[in-house]
Amino acid sequence: MPLALLALAIGAFGIGTTEFVIMGVLPEVAGDFGVSIPTAGWLVTGYALGVLIGAPLLTVMGTKVSRKKMLMFLMVLFIAGNVLSAVAPVFGVMLIGRVIASLAHGAFFGIGSVVAADLVAPEKKASAISLMFMGLTIATTVGVPLGTYIGQSAGWRVTFAIVAALGVVGFLGVAKLVPEMGKPEGVRVRSEFAAFRNVQVWLAMAMTVLGYGGVFAAITYITPMMTDVAGYSAGAVTWLLVLFGIGMFLGNLLGGKFADRALMPMLFTTLAALTVALLLFTATAHNKILAAITLTLIGALGFATVPPLQKWVLDQASAAPTLASAANIGAFNLGNALAAWLGGVVISAGLGYTAPNWVGALLAGTALLLAFLAAYLDRRTRTASRVVSASGTAEQTPVTVQH
Repeated sequence: MPLALLALAIGAFGIGTTEFVIMGVLPEVAGDFGVSIPTAGWLVTGYALGVLIGAPLLTVMGTKVSRKKMLMFLMVLFIAGNVLSAVAPVFGVMLIGRVIASLAHGAFFGIGSVVAADLVAPEKKASAISLMFMGLTIATTVGVPLGTYIGQSAGWRVTFAIVAALGVVGFLGVAKLVPEMGKPEGVRVRSEFAAFRNVQVWLAMAMTVLGYGGVFAAITYITPMMTDVAGYSAGAVTWLLVLFGIGMFLGNLLGGKFADRALMPMLFTTLAALTVALLLFTATAHNKILAAITLTLIGALGFATVPPLQKWVLDQASAAPTLASAANIGAFNLGNALAAWLGGVVISAGLGYTAPNWVGALLAGTALLLAFLAAYLDRRTRTASRVVSASGTAEQTPVTVQH
Protein backbone atom coordinates (compact mmCIF):
# COMPACT_ATOMS: atom_id res chain seq x y z
CA MET A 1 0.00 0.00 0.00
CA PRO A 2 1.26 3.55 -0.75
CA LEU A 3 2.78 5.52 2.13
CA ALA A 4 0.28 8.29 1.36
CA LEU A 5 -2.36 6.12 3.03
CA LEU A 6 -0.36 6.35 6.25
CA ALA A 7 -0.60 10.14 6.12
CA LEU A 8 -4.37 9.91 5.66
CA ALA A 9 -4.64 7.41 8.52
CA ILE A 10 -2.68 9.73 10.83
CA GLY A 11 -5.05 12.57 9.98
CA ALA A 12 -8.02 10.28 10.65
CA PHE A 13 -6.47 9.21 13.96
CA GLY A 14 -6.08 12.82 15.09
CA ILE A 15 -9.62 13.76 14.05
CA GLY A 16 -11.11 10.73 15.77
CA THR A 17 -9.16 11.43 18.94
CA THR A 18 -10.19 15.07 19.21
CA GLU A 19 -13.85 14.19 18.57
CA PHE A 20 -14.15 11.61 21.35
CA VAL A 21 -11.48 12.54 23.93
CA ILE A 22 -13.50 15.48 25.24
CA MET A 23 -15.87 12.97 26.87
CA GLY A 24 -13.05 11.51 28.95
CA VAL A 25 -11.91 14.88 30.31
CA LEU A 26 -15.28 16.65 30.51
CA PRO A 27 -15.27 17.00 34.34
CA GLU A 28 -11.73 18.44 34.30
CA VAL A 29 -12.65 20.97 31.61
CA ALA A 30 -15.84 21.93 33.44
CA GLY A 31 -13.95 22.35 36.70
CA ASP A 32 -11.22 24.52 35.19
CA PHE A 33 -13.69 26.88 33.54
CA GLY A 34 -16.12 26.85 36.46
CA VAL A 35 -19.08 25.60 34.42
CA SER A 36 -21.51 22.74 34.98
CA ILE A 37 -21.18 19.34 33.32
CA PRO A 38 -24.23 20.00 31.07
CA THR A 39 -22.72 23.33 30.01
CA ALA A 40 -19.40 21.63 29.25
CA GLY A 41 -21.43 19.22 27.10
CA TRP A 42 -21.74 22.06 24.60
CA LEU A 43 -18.16 21.24 23.60
CA VAL A 44 -19.57 18.01 22.16
CA THR A 45 -22.63 19.71 20.70
CA GLY A 46 -20.61 22.52 19.13
CA TYR A 47 -18.19 20.09 17.52
CA ALA A 48 -21.04 18.04 16.11
CA LEU A 49 -22.78 21.10 14.68
CA GLY A 50 -19.50 22.18 13.09
CA VAL A 51 -19.23 18.85 11.30
CA LEU A 52 -22.86 19.17 10.19
CA ILE A 53 -22.11 22.52 8.56
CA GLY A 54 -18.57 21.83 7.39
CA ALA A 55 -19.11 18.43 5.76
CA PRO A 56 -21.25 19.49 2.77
CA LEU A 57 -19.90 23.04 2.55
CA LEU A 58 -16.20 22.18 2.45
CA THR A 59 -16.79 19.08 0.31
CA VAL A 60 -18.32 21.26 -2.41
CA MET A 61 -15.61 23.91 -1.93
CA GLY A 62 -13.05 21.15 -2.37
CA THR A 63 -14.00 20.75 -6.00
CA LYS A 64 -12.42 24.12 -6.79
CA VAL A 65 -8.84 23.12 -5.87
CA SER A 66 -6.73 19.99 -6.00
CA ARG A 67 -7.63 17.33 -3.46
CA LYS A 68 -4.11 17.43 -2.00
CA LYS A 69 -4.31 21.17 -1.35
CA MET A 70 -7.78 20.77 0.14
CA LEU A 71 -6.57 18.05 2.51
CA MET A 72 -3.69 20.28 3.60
CA PHE A 73 -6.10 23.16 4.21
CA LEU A 74 -8.35 20.91 6.28
CA MET A 75 -5.42 19.83 8.43
CA VAL A 76 -4.54 23.49 9.01
CA LEU A 77 -8.09 24.08 10.26
CA PHE A 78 -7.76 21.03 12.50
CA ILE A 79 -4.44 22.22 13.95
CA ALA A 80 -5.70 25.76 14.53
CA GLY A 81 -8.84 24.56 16.31
CA ASN A 82 -6.96 22.26 18.67
CA VAL A 83 -4.28 24.85 19.47
CA LEU A 84 -7.02 27.33 20.31
CA SER A 85 -8.71 24.73 22.53
CA ALA A 86 -5.41 24.02 24.32
CA VAL A 87 -4.72 27.67 25.17
CA ALA A 88 -8.31 28.88 25.62
CA PRO A 89 -8.52 31.36 28.53
CA VAL A 90 -12.30 31.04 28.88
CA PHE A 91 -14.95 28.47 28.01
CA GLY A 92 -16.31 30.43 25.03
CA VAL A 93 -12.90 30.49 23.34
CA MET A 94 -12.53 26.73 23.74
CA LEU A 95 -15.97 26.24 22.22
CA ILE A 96 -14.86 28.30 19.20
CA GLY A 97 -11.72 26.16 18.94
CA ARG A 98 -13.80 22.99 18.96
CA VAL A 99 -16.00 24.31 16.15
CA ILE A 100 -12.99 25.33 14.03
CA ALA A 101 -11.45 21.86 14.42
CA SER A 102 -14.76 20.19 13.59
CA LEU A 103 -15.09 21.93 10.23
CA ALA A 104 -12.33 19.69 8.87
CA HIS A 105 -13.93 16.44 10.01
CA GLY A 106 -16.52 15.50 7.38
CA ALA A 107 -14.69 16.88 4.35
CA PHE A 108 -11.43 15.16 5.34
CA PHE A 109 -13.08 11.75 5.41
CA GLY A 110 -15.09 12.44 2.24
CA ILE A 111 -12.20 13.76 0.14
CA GLY A 112 -9.68 11.43 1.79
CA SER A 113 -11.74 8.41 0.75
CA VAL A 114 -11.59 9.49 -2.89
CA VAL A 115 -7.84 10.08 -2.68
CA ALA A 116 -7.26 6.72 -0.98
CA ALA A 117 -9.21 4.91 -3.69
CA ASP A 118 -7.32 6.71 -6.47
CA LEU A 119 -3.95 5.72 -5.03
CA VAL A 120 -4.38 1.99 -5.66
CA ALA A 121 -5.54 -0.47 -8.30
CA PRO A 122 -9.31 -0.94 -8.71
CA GLU A 123 -9.33 -4.29 -6.93
CA LYS A 124 -7.71 -2.72 -3.84
CA LYS A 125 -9.87 0.40 -3.47
CA ALA A 126 -11.99 -0.91 -0.58
CA SER A 127 -8.87 -1.99 1.31
CA ALA A 128 -7.28 1.41 0.81
CA ILE A 129 -10.34 3.24 2.11
CA SER A 130 -10.61 0.91 5.10
CA LEU A 131 -6.94 1.54 5.89
CA MET A 132 -7.58 5.27 6.09
CA PHE A 133 -10.64 4.76 8.30
CA MET A 134 -8.59 2.41 10.48
CA GLY A 135 -7.03 5.59 11.86
CA LEU A 136 -10.46 6.56 13.22
CA THR A 137 -11.00 3.10 14.69
CA ILE A 138 -7.58 3.09 16.36
CA ALA A 139 -8.37 6.51 17.77
CA THR A 140 -11.29 5.06 19.72
CA THR A 141 -9.26 2.17 21.12
CA VAL A 142 -5.90 3.88 21.70
CA GLY A 143 -5.99 7.64 21.14
CA VAL A 144 -9.04 8.45 23.26
CA PRO A 145 -8.10 6.34 26.31
CA LEU A 146 -4.51 7.58 26.16
CA GLY A 147 -5.67 11.17 25.73
CA THR A 148 -8.02 10.74 28.69
CA TYR A 149 -5.19 9.40 30.85
CA ILE A 150 -2.90 12.28 29.89
CA GLY A 151 -5.70 14.78 30.45
CA GLN A 152 -6.43 13.46 33.93
CA SER A 153 -2.77 13.22 34.97
CA ALA A 154 -1.03 16.10 33.18
CA GLY A 155 -4.01 18.32 32.36
CA TRP A 156 -6.53 18.38 29.53
CA ARG A 157 -4.68 21.22 27.79
CA VAL A 158 -1.73 18.89 27.25
CA THR A 159 -4.09 16.41 25.56
CA PHE A 160 -5.27 18.98 23.03
CA ALA A 161 -1.71 20.21 22.45
CA ILE A 162 -0.65 16.65 21.60
CA VAL A 163 -3.64 16.26 19.27
CA ALA A 164 -2.61 19.49 17.52
CA ALA A 165 0.90 18.02 17.12
CA LEU A 166 -0.66 14.95 15.51
CA GLY A 167 -2.32 17.34 13.09
CA VAL A 168 1.10 18.78 12.19
CA VAL A 169 2.38 15.26 11.47
CA GLY A 170 -0.70 14.60 9.34
CA PHE A 171 -0.22 17.88 7.45
CA LEU A 172 3.45 17.10 6.71
CA GLY A 173 2.50 13.57 5.67
CA VAL A 174 -0.07 14.85 3.19
CA ALA A 175 2.35 17.47 1.87
CA LYS A 176 5.21 14.99 1.38
CA LEU A 177 3.48 11.71 0.56
CA VAL A 178 0.17 12.42 -1.18
CA PRO A 179 0.73 12.96 -4.91
CA GLU A 180 -0.70 15.94 -6.73
CA MET A 181 -3.77 14.63 -8.53
CA GLY A 182 -4.96 17.79 -10.17
CA LYS A 183 -8.22 19.62 -9.77
CA PRO A 184 -11.26 17.31 -9.65
CA GLU A 185 -14.11 17.77 -12.07
CA GLY A 186 -16.68 20.22 -10.81
CA VAL A 187 -19.74 18.99 -8.99
CA ARG A 188 -23.11 20.00 -10.41
CA VAL A 189 -24.63 21.14 -7.15
CA ARG A 190 -28.15 21.35 -8.60
CA SER A 191 -28.01 17.68 -9.58
CA GLU A 192 -26.64 16.73 -6.19
CA PHE A 193 -29.47 18.55 -4.41
CA ALA A 194 -31.97 16.67 -6.56
CA ALA A 195 -31.22 13.55 -4.52
CA PHE A 196 -32.93 15.18 -1.55
CA ARG A 197 -36.27 15.04 -3.37
CA ASN A 198 -36.34 11.35 -2.48
CA VAL A 199 -38.14 10.83 0.84
CA GLN A 200 -36.01 7.74 1.43
CA VAL A 201 -32.88 9.91 1.60
CA TRP A 202 -34.49 11.98 4.36
CA LEU A 203 -35.63 8.85 6.18
CA ALA A 204 -32.13 7.42 5.99
CA MET A 205 -30.60 10.60 7.37
CA ALA A 206 -33.22 10.73 10.14
CA MET A 207 -32.32 7.15 11.11
CA THR A 208 -28.68 8.22 11.19
CA VAL A 209 -29.43 11.20 13.43
CA LEU A 210 -31.54 9.21 15.88
CA GLY A 211 -29.75 5.85 15.80
CA TYR A 212 -26.21 7.08 16.36
CA GLY A 213 -27.50 9.91 18.52
CA GLY A 214 -28.78 7.29 20.92
CA VAL A 215 -25.20 6.22 21.58
CA PHE A 216 -23.97 9.76 22.19
CA ALA A 217 -26.73 10.54 24.67
CA ALA A 218 -25.09 8.06 27.03
CA ILE A 219 -21.44 8.39 26.01
CA THR A 220 -21.21 12.19 26.28
CA TYR A 221 -21.66 11.94 30.05
CA ILE A 222 -19.94 8.60 30.53
CA THR A 223 -17.25 9.96 32.88
CA PRO A 224 -19.57 11.34 35.59
CA MET A 225 -21.85 8.32 35.11
CA MET A 226 -19.04 5.84 35.72
CA THR A 227 -17.44 7.76 38.59
CA ASP A 228 -20.50 9.07 40.45
CA VAL A 229 -22.91 6.19 39.76
CA ALA A 230 -20.90 3.03 39.06
CA GLY A 231 -18.22 3.95 41.60
CA TYR A 232 -15.16 3.79 39.35
CA SER A 233 -12.18 6.02 39.98
CA ALA A 234 -11.43 8.76 37.46
CA GLY A 235 -8.37 6.80 36.31
CA ALA A 236 -10.49 3.76 35.46
CA VAL A 237 -12.38 5.75 32.83
CA THR A 238 -9.37 5.28 30.54
CA TRP A 239 -9.85 1.51 30.48
CA LEU A 240 -13.62 1.82 30.18
CA LEU A 241 -13.10 3.88 27.04
CA VAL A 242 -10.79 1.16 25.73
CA LEU A 243 -13.67 -1.31 26.13
CA PHE A 244 -16.02 1.08 24.37
CA GLY A 245 -13.49 1.46 21.54
CA ILE A 246 -13.09 -2.30 21.20
CA GLY A 247 -16.86 -2.59 20.98
CA MET A 248 -16.93 0.05 18.23
CA PHE A 249 -14.18 -1.74 16.32
CA LEU A 250 -15.97 -5.11 16.43
CA GLY A 251 -19.36 -3.58 15.71
CA ASN A 252 -18.02 -1.80 12.65
CA LEU A 253 -16.58 -5.05 11.27
CA LEU A 254 -19.73 -7.07 11.93
CA GLY A 255 -22.03 -4.31 10.71
CA GLY A 256 -20.23 -4.10 7.37
CA LYS A 257 -20.10 -7.87 6.95
CA PHE A 258 -23.76 -8.58 7.64
CA ALA A 259 -25.10 -5.43 5.97
CA ASP A 260 -23.76 -6.77 2.65
CA ARG A 261 -25.84 -9.90 3.15
CA ALA A 262 -29.10 -8.47 4.51
CA LEU A 263 -29.04 -4.72 5.03
CA MET A 264 -32.44 -3.96 6.54
CA PRO A 265 -32.65 -7.07 8.77
CA MET A 266 -29.21 -6.11 10.11
CA LEU A 267 -30.44 -2.58 10.76
CA PHE A 268 -33.59 -3.83 12.50
CA THR A 269 -31.54 -6.11 14.74
CA THR A 270 -28.89 -3.59 15.74
CA LEU A 271 -31.32 -0.74 16.43
CA ALA A 272 -33.59 -2.98 18.51
CA ALA A 273 -30.65 -4.37 20.48
CA LEU A 274 -29.21 -0.87 20.95
CA THR A 275 -32.52 0.37 22.34
CA VAL A 276 -32.62 -2.48 24.85
CA ALA A 277 -28.96 -2.00 25.84
CA LEU A 278 -29.50 1.70 26.52
CA LEU A 279 -32.57 0.94 28.62
CA LEU A 280 -30.62 -1.63 30.61
CA PHE A 281 -27.76 0.84 31.12
CA THR A 282 -29.92 2.88 33.49
CA ALA A 283 -29.82 -0.14 35.84
CA THR A 284 -26.46 -1.73 35.02
CA ALA A 285 -24.67 1.62 35.48
CA HIS A 286 -24.96 1.01 39.23
CA ASN A 287 -22.74 -2.09 39.06
CA LYS A 288 -19.09 -1.91 37.98
CA ILE A 289 -18.96 -5.20 36.05
CA LEU A 290 -22.37 -4.86 34.42
CA ALA A 291 -21.64 -1.24 33.53
CA ALA A 292 -18.42 -2.22 31.73
CA ILE A 293 -20.19 -5.01 29.81
CA THR A 294 -23.08 -2.77 28.81
CA LEU A 295 -20.74 0.02 27.73
CA THR A 296 -18.92 -2.40 25.42
CA LEU A 297 -22.23 -3.61 23.97
CA ILE A 298 -23.39 -0.05 23.33
CA GLY A 299 -20.15 0.66 21.46
CA ALA A 300 -20.56 -2.48 19.36
CA LEU A 301 -24.26 -2.04 18.61
CA GLY A 302 -23.91 1.69 17.97
CA PHE A 303 -21.14 1.30 15.40
CA ALA A 304 -22.80 -1.77 13.86
CA THR A 305 -25.50 0.62 12.61
CA VAL A 306 -22.98 2.79 10.74
CA PRO A 307 -22.25 0.60 7.66
CA PRO A 308 -25.91 -0.25 6.92
CA LEU A 309 -27.03 3.35 7.44
CA GLN A 310 -24.28 4.73 5.21
CA LYS A 311 -24.98 2.15 2.52
CA TRP A 312 -28.72 2.83 2.65
CA VAL A 313 -28.09 6.54 2.04
CA LEU A 314 -25.80 5.80 -0.91
CA ASP A 315 -28.30 3.33 -2.37
CA GLN A 316 -31.15 5.82 -2.14
CA ALA A 317 -29.06 8.67 -3.63
CA SER A 318 -27.20 6.56 -6.17
CA ALA A 319 -27.77 9.03 -9.01
CA ALA A 320 -26.00 11.86 -7.15
CA PRO A 321 -24.34 10.51 -4.02
CA THR A 322 -21.59 13.07 -3.34
CA LEU A 323 -23.55 15.68 -1.41
CA ALA A 324 -25.89 13.13 0.17
CA SER A 325 -22.93 11.15 1.45
CA ALA A 326 -21.32 14.27 2.92
CA ALA A 327 -24.63 15.33 4.43
CA ASN A 328 -24.99 11.93 6.07
CA ILE A 329 -21.63 12.42 7.80
CA GLY A 330 -23.13 15.64 9.08
CA ALA A 331 -26.26 13.73 10.12
CA PHE A 332 -24.22 11.47 12.39
CA ASN A 333 -22.92 14.56 14.11
CA LEU A 334 -26.31 16.25 14.23
CA GLY A 335 -27.40 13.19 16.20
CA ASN A 336 -24.38 13.68 18.46
CA ALA A 337 -25.28 17.33 19.04
CA LEU A 338 -28.96 16.62 19.66
CA ALA A 339 -28.20 13.77 22.05
CA ALA A 340 -25.54 15.68 23.98
CA TRP A 341 -27.93 18.61 24.41
CA LEU A 342 -30.88 16.44 25.47
CA GLY A 343 -28.65 14.52 27.87
CA GLY A 344 -27.60 17.80 29.44
CA VAL A 345 -31.24 18.89 29.72
CA VAL A 346 -32.32 15.82 31.71
CA ILE A 347 -29.25 16.05 33.97
CA SER A 348 -29.95 19.75 34.61
CA ALA A 349 -33.54 18.81 35.45
CA GLY A 350 -32.21 16.80 38.36
CA LEU A 351 -32.90 13.34 36.92
CA GLY A 352 -29.36 12.10 37.53
CA TYR A 353 -26.40 11.00 35.41
CA THR A 354 -28.17 7.85 34.17
CA ALA A 355 -31.09 9.83 32.71
CA PRO A 356 -29.32 10.35 29.33
CA ASN A 357 -29.63 6.57 28.82
CA TRP A 358 -33.40 6.95 28.68
CA VAL A 359 -32.95 9.71 26.11
CA GLY A 360 -30.67 7.44 24.08
CA ALA A 361 -33.15 4.56 24.19
CA LEU A 362 -35.95 6.84 23.00
CA LEU A 363 -33.84 8.10 20.09
CA ALA A 364 -32.71 4.60 19.05
CA GLY A 365 -36.26 3.24 19.36
CA THR A 366 -37.57 6.03 17.13
CA ALA A 367 -34.86 5.20 14.57
CA LEU A 368 -36.07 1.60 14.61
CA LEU A 369 -39.62 2.72 13.81
CA LEU A 370 -38.30 4.82 10.90
CA ALA A 371 -36.36 1.79 9.65
CA PHE A 372 -39.58 -0.21 9.50
CA LEU A 373 -41.26 2.68 7.64
CA ALA A 374 -38.37 2.92 5.16
CA ALA A 375 -38.48 -0.82 4.50
CA TYR A 376 -42.26 -0.68 3.97
CA LEU A 377 -41.99 2.21 1.51
CA ASP A 378 -39.16 0.48 -0.32
CA ARG A 379 -41.19 -2.73 -0.71
CA ARG A 380 -44.21 -0.76 -1.91
CA THR A 381 -42.10 1.11 -4.47
CA ARG A 382 -40.54 -2.11 -5.74
CA THR A 383 -43.95 -3.78 -6.00
CA ALA A 384 -45.37 -0.83 -7.92
CA SER A 385 -42.38 -0.89 -10.28
CA ARG A 386 -42.90 -4.60 -10.96
CA VAL A 387 -46.60 -4.03 -11.65
CA VAL A 388 -45.84 -1.19 -14.06
CA SER A 389 -43.15 -3.27 -15.74
CA ALA A 390 -45.48 -6.24 -16.09
CA SER A 391 -48.25 -4.03 -17.48
CA GLY A 392 -45.88 -2.56 -20.03
CA THR A 393 -44.81 -6.03 -21.12
CA ALA A 394 -48.39 -7.15 -21.43
CA GLU A 395 -49.31 -4.16 -23.59
CA GLN A 396 -46.45 -4.92 -25.93
CA THR A 397 -47.39 -8.60 -26.32
CA PRO A 398 -49.09 -9.16 -29.76
CA VAL A 399 -52.58 -10.61 -29.66
CA THR A 400 -53.34 -13.49 -32.04
CA VAL A 401 -56.92 -13.44 -33.36
CA GLN A 402 -58.49 -16.86 -33.90
CA HIS A 403 -60.78 -17.24 -36.92
